[in-house]
Amino acid sequence: MTSAIVDRDVYIVECVRTPIGRGYNNGMLHSIQPVDLLAMTLDELMKRSGVDKGLVEDIIGGVVSPVKEQGANIPRFAALKAGFPRHVPAVQLNRMCGSGQQAIHFAAQAIAAGDIDVAIGCGVEMMSIVPMASDWQMDNSDFVKGFDFKVLHQGVSAEMIAEKYKLTRDELDQFSGRSHELCDRAAKAGYFKSQIMPIKVGDKVFDQDEGTRVPVDYAKMKKLKTPFKEGGLITAANASQISDGASAVLLCSGRKLKQLGLKPRAKIITCVVVGSDPEYMLLGPIPATQKALKNTGMTANQIDVFEINEAFASVVLSWVKELKIDMSKVNPNGGAIAHGHPLGATGAILMTKMVNELERTGQRYGLQTMCIGFGQATATIIENCSYKPQPRL
Repeated sequence: MTSAIVDRDVYIVECVRTPIGRGYNNGMLHSIQPVDLLAMTLDELMKRSGVDKGLVEDIIGGVVSPVKEQGANIPRFAALKAGFPRHVPAVQLNRMCGSGQQAIHFAAQAIAAGDIDVAIGCGVEMMSIVPMASDWQMDNSDFVKGFDFKVLHQGVSAEMIAEKYKLTRDELDQFSGRSHELCDRAAKAGYFKSQIMPIKVGDKVFDQDEGTRVPVDYAKMKKLKTPFKEGGLITAANASQISDGASAVLLCSGRKLKQLGLKPRAKIITCVVVGSDPEYMLLGPIPATQKALKNTGMTANQIDVFEINEAFASVVLSWVKELKIDMSKVNPNGGAIAHGHPLGATGAILMTKMVNELERTGQRYGLQTMCIGFGQATATIIENCSYKPQPRL
């Protein structure tokens, strides 16, 4: 431990994710219902933690398209299917792409406030079953009128950002290729093995993210259409994939950790959410990162690992340019362009990846941030509890 356990500090005890499946009817997870996938994930989380399910005081789950098979507060139904006692409550939330991360934030904030001691932040999205935007009214002229900004598709905003930061198609495609190559390298090296729960699908065991494609075909990438702007820069290759997946994170107060004799994996240092320009809607990670660093008195140079959601390559590259982030620290094992972006689950997936990467490398601080539709962003800074300072020579 880098420091003594403090009663009201918030700690990550355990985290787990599913392998990420392609979000189409031929994807590996398509035959599983969202409620069942989340139930499996919650059950696995508690098995790994060794904590009694009855001690959990709230389960908060992110779901971005909360209708049909993903409606009706599926975190509650998933908890009951997973064998949690009936007294354990659950709720679902929708902060769009930041939902899984926001679920962790709300769980952490309830613990920090002293209202509860044990909670789960989680998320699920089965885009092969409930398509993205199933709950939107973007095609309703009455809904979209009356705003003092243009109600735009995220892809249009991604094009605007690329133009604002003078990014090139080659830069975007090269970054996207990097994501696939890093994700493939990490998978082959076994970096994801401890964080992924294998899932039996029919007679197969699904235990690796399905979206990664190597070797990267840059020539093919250059030929792809730009659907959001004629002669534009944003293509299917430099945007996140449509995906299925789930993830869950168990959080405890320091007081409960000591009482139960648990070993924490990471400490939550700060949680922030910001609003940003609803047209340049994907630039939110810039002020969110700035606010998280300001809250802690840290600089970007002190962060060892950054996990920023790769909604579009232009989001990451504009953030890197604006904040002068060291690219070697950014998504070191690839991101959503390669492994996919199961909307409500991605925030918890990235947190799970970041906790494991800090432990694997022995580094200390991680910062996660995610852009959100129509101008918001989340950011979290965590500290690796197993970090050991290197002796000075």
